[in-house]
Amino acid sequence: MEAARRRRREVDCSLLLLAALLLALARGASGWAHGHGGIAAGVVAGAGGERRYRDLATRRMESVRSSFGARRNLATSNTNSRVYHVTDYGADPTGRDDATAAITKAIADAFRRPSNATMTGGIPDLGGAEIHLDGGVYLLKGPLSLPASGGGNFKIHSGSLRASDDFPTDRYLIELSAKAAGGGSSPAMSYYYEYVTLRDLMLDCNHRGGGVSVVDSLRVAVDNLYITHFSTDGVAVTGGHETFIRDTFIGQSMTAGGDPGERSFTGTGIRLDGNDNSVSDVVIFSAATGIMVTGGANSISGVHCYNKATGFGGAGIYLKIPGLTQTWITNSYMDFTSIVAEDPVLLHVSNSFFLGDANVILKSVNGVARGVQIMGNLFNGRGKGVDIVELDGEFKTVEQVYVAQNAAEGMNLRSTAARLAAEGNGSVWTVDFSPMLLFPDRIEHVQYSLVAGGGAFPGHALRNVSGNRVVVATDADVTATVHVLVDQNSS
Repeated sequence: MEAARRRRREVDCSLLLLAALLLALARGASGWAHGHGGIAAGVVAGAGGERRYRDLATRRMESVRSSFGARRNLATSNTNSRVYHVTDYGADPTGRDDATAAITKAIADAFRRPSNATMTGGIPDLGGAEIHLDGGVYLLKGPLSLPASGGGNFKIHSGSLRASDDFPTDRYLIELSAKAAGGGSSPAMSYYYEYVTLRDLMLDCNHRGGGVSVVDSLRVAVDNLYITHFSTDGVAVTGGHETFIRDTFIGQSMTAGGDPGERSFTGTGIRLDGNDNSVSDVVIFSAATGIMVTGGANSISGVHCYNKATGFGGAGIYLKIPGLTQTWITNSYMDFTSIVAEDPVLLHVSNSFFLGDANVILKSVNGVARGVQIMGNLFNGRGKGVDIVELDGEFKTVEQVYVAQNAAEGMNLRSTAARLAAEGNGSVWTVDFSPMLLFPDRIEHVQYSLVAGGGAFPGHALRNVSGNRVVVATDADVTATVHVLVDQNSS
């Protein structure tokens, strides 16, 4: 408001100065016409010319007055803008003084709804209100919590937030949480925030707490953030639907790999404790766990995890949803960090690159693996005998698990389907698939053919299938080649 009043005073002063100048010009024209009548007669005709000159000056003054009036109205209309610059509220953009109260006040003003329009479930529509950080660095002694009343169609962007040395360690720099803001108990609302965008922000958690918390929210965009020095989570999503985390860099420590302190990395880059979320084009460069998923139906694509190496006890992506995975991971780069899935049910991993003995680990909780596809990936290891897909525990229920069409160098290929051949002279041929098949002592389907040499036509039969070995026998000694195809799925 003060800025708008200052602009109006400047416009009024300019208008008065211009009016005085035009009036002086008009009076000067009158004196010039009387004092130099002979010469002026060639230009204007006496008093008539003087009047025309004054009329011209008056019209110009009115035109300028109208122009400045329009500018003044434009300046006045800015007071109704829905863009809130935090520096107008006294926030220190140098990061020296605490800006928590100032930015919180700006957010409170932005949440004053401009109309009665609502979004899903009655969430107030804020009309596209923006909190503009003006490229500053702001010190926070407490979290920026969106009001518990809820709201949608809102944005925070373009600046940096840094936690103070006494920032609470159990909070986040930005919180979309009605409960954390002192509310969240309305029986009429399942969701409190919708279409909230956090964009072009750097969040420095100062090793105290986390970066962003999204709770019971719909269609939130976390876009182009750099989140570092968190002690808990870079981004935590709890409940709600359709939070999109994209084009973002997350790391507890600032490193480009090979950090001497990697063994001591803690925290989680992204925690998804909700459904229908998407993580795409994200780099997680330091944390104990890159992405922890505890909710179903989530999509992960284009992620590069080189946080804490699996050899040091870390995990790139950990799917801790036994029996209800419902997650697809594509086009990602697991850099010395593995994917771990507990009792995977409906899991898809494809078109990804695994480096440094990174692999996929299926971890048994209740011994169930169903509807799993691990296909079309590339694995590169260090010749230490690591399997591209590893079983941690025994699986008793295995249905529709397909591990196929992967390629590996320096690691052991594992698959749920394989083909081999055995040749020689005799009456028994044993083909051992145990070095290749994923599940031990499990062959559900066998197909074989026997090609005999020397014109022989022996009788032959499949005699035994056990221990992932196939035994074919003939009724007489013969020189032959036996080709065998096996599958650990029955259909």
